Amino acid sequence: MKIQLASSYGFCYGVKRAIDIAQKHENSLTYGPLIHNKDEINRLKEGFNIGLAEGLSDVKKNDTVVIRTHGIPKDELKVLKEQDNRVIDATCPYVTKPQQIVEKMSSNGYSVVIFGDKNHPEIKGVVSYADGEEAFIVLDEKELEELPLRSKVAVVAQTTRKPEDFLKIVNALILEHKEVRVFNTICNATFENQDAAADLAKKADVMIVIGGKHSSNTKQLHSIASRGCKDSYLIENESELKEEWFKNKKLCGISAGASTPDWIVQNVINRIKEIK
Repeated sequence: MKIQLASSYGFCYGVKRAIDIAQKHENSLTYGPLIHNKDEINRLKEGFNIGLAEGLSDVKKNDTVVIRTHGIPKDELKVLKEQDNRVIDATCPYVTKPQQIVEKMSSNGYSVVIFGDKNHPEIKGVVSYADGEEAFIVLDEKELEELPLRSKVAVVAQTTRKPEDFLKIVNALILEHKEVRVFNTICNATFENQDAAADLAKKADVMIVIGGKHSSNTKQLHSIASRGCKDSYLIENESELKEEWFKNKKLCGISAGASTPDWIVQNVINRIKEIK
């Protein structure tokens, strides 16, 4: 059996940047899990003594606090900056952008529609930048029907959503509202990894997608891979591989989410070589 990596996979710019920032600040805390990969977080804890603060109550006076890649709510960031803490902001610049857009457009009198998962930390942070109650989070265009939107609407997207689904939201808004400002805040790295996974899945007879099971972009990759290859599996590391997945297979394709480091990808490849 041949093993082939997708032409684009793994760490995106924002994750690489956050890891580099964290490693330069040993003995610090990350506010929320820095990225959606528990194995990499454990590596940072063991190698750099980087702890985890789940909320404000976990932060003590004079702690150095690294803000997670996905960002945090505006009011919590304000509290940290007002306390005697050293705050290091590792929010991905592609996440900071929708925060800034939501803040500006809502202050200019627009209703703001955010396409994304309301329970995702990125969206919890983005929506907090809205002025008052003029921001609405949706996952489906049907949810727009009951919203008390103004005639002027601005729309942004979670950085890891699928463009075709974002387009459905945009089209529905354009049909019903006089002015719609569209900001495509989906990350290019997401496009590249998704396109590469789709291309490889068409050729492979088994696909392995590696990444955190709570990671939005990794789940999207798995969904895309499954369309092209019915035998597609989402794993966090090599311990989850099963020998029967590879029986009578000729091409194993591998992709990885934006929070998956190369060392985990290589461990998976090594294990597949052992069992194929």
